[in-house]
Amino acid sequence: MKILGIETSCDDTCAAIIKASGGIRRPKFKVLSNVVSSQVKVHQKYGGVVPTLAAREHAKNIKPVVKKAFQGTGYRVQDIDLIAVTTHPGLLPALLVGVHAARTIAWWLHKPILGINHLEAHLVANLLGDKKKQNTPNQSLRSGTGQARNKIQTLFPAVGLIVSGGHTQLVLMRDFGKMKIIGETRDDAAGEAFDKVAKMLGLPFPGGPPVAALAAKKQDTRSKIQISLPRPMIDSNDFDFSFSGLKTAVLYLLRDNPQIPKTDVAASFQQAVVDVLTAKTIRAAKKYKAKTVMLGGGVAANQELRRQLRSALTKLEPIPYTLYPIPSLALDNAAMIAATAYLHWLKGERNTWQQIKVRI
Repeated sequence: MKILGIETSCDDTCAAIIKASGGIRRPKFKVLSNVVSSQVKVHQKYGGVVPTLAAREHAKNIKPVVKKAFQGTGYRVQDIDLIAVTTHPGLLPALLVGVHAARTIAWWLHKPILGINHLEAHLVANLLGDKKKQNTPNQSLRSGTGQARNKIQTLFPAVGLIVSGGHTQLVLMRDFGKMKIIGETRDDAAGEAFDKVAKMLGLPFPGGPPVAALAAKKQDTRSKIQISLPRPMIDSNDFDFSFSGLKTAVLYLLRDNPQIPKTDVAASFQQAVVDVLTAKTIRAAKKYKAKTVMLGGGVAANQELRRQLRSALTKLEPIPYTLYPIPSLALDNAAMIAATAYLHWLKGERNTWQQIKVRI
């Protein structure tokens, strides 16, 4: 199948063309294009995404982005077999632009269309890209560039950690399309905390990469971090998270210690986030006897989170199969939306343009 994916859940206008084949046990994906139009410069001065501005940019960019997605693929829009679009969760004004665009194309071409859960797609992103860059302790599951793992059903039950600017969740997956949220943030998402701490430190938006880069400078010196920030809810008897208190602790730390090295603050903050995410994920993997732990979302590109979580997972017995998306696919993109639609299509899901609506 040739699938057009559209993603506008937040501040990136995305379109992708993929070719998908194979059955539900062994799906294969080839990403022909994956176009992302960033709005970072539009929202940077506000230190966060402004929904109405995001929607205006999506409306301006959606047509050229979809057009660009077809360039170099050898296909025309009439050649598409299925259209996939993010319908939830996300910013309502932003989602509306993508959904209306996808519905219009489906109506025009008389093609089937599927609405996709953005968070599930972040976990499906693990099936795309260069698998040589993945950590694969379970050697019974071979990998191939651009293809899903063989015997995909052996991945489950799986625990998924979805960490982004808008979401921090732990989910239990019995199969793709069968997700149950077992824990989530009670206030700010981890990515949101990175953004706000970056602003306090005078770093640009989005905050994840610059905070990680500043923390890495501290680690390069191999000197001990002289401060310790709280690890909210790390010992709670559930899988929920809270990052607003950590963010406030950084605010007071900088207020009361204006001379403190910014590298120490960045490193201490990042370590606090990584400790909480890792501890909760390990406990969930143990409780549900997970065969696989999957990461998804923009913060999943954080190298310290990947390294420390991978190290912690190797201490479990048996060692879970761990999946990490390649960095470019950890962020919002439409290839993951299209791939998720194929998995749902294989399970018999069918929709017309009239049935697709934004879900909040």
